[in-house]
Amino acid sequence: MLKWLAIVLTLLIALLQYRLWLGESGLRELAEVRQRVAVLEGENQPLRDRNARLAAEVVDLKTGLDAIEERARSDIGMVRTDEQFFWVPGVAVESTGLEVNAELVGMPAPGAEGSQ
Repeated sequence: MLKWLAIVLTLLIALLQYRLWLGESGLRELAEVRQRVAVLEGENQPLRDRNARLAAEVVDLKTGLDAIEERARSDIGMVRTDEQFFWVPGVAVESTGLEVNAELVGMPAPGAEGSQ
């Protein structure tokens, strides 16, 4: 009787070990899931960094005028009234920003002198 109980318990332990190592939801699947998680974390990290930069920029735009001025200068080429704008040939600049800025200052846009 005791011999049969030992055999049954040994078979039960072997079955449980098989399910742990090789069966469905076993250690092999756990390793695959961990690998997928690592890949997804690697893909998400640049997005998290971008979100943090955007959040910092939003806070800066809400609280400081320097960020707004910098954004206006870089995006639409704004120049203050007490500044002089020098156009350097061969440098790629958005023409729409220069045209808008030239109209605000009351000067012709670069490249527009010959068209009138």
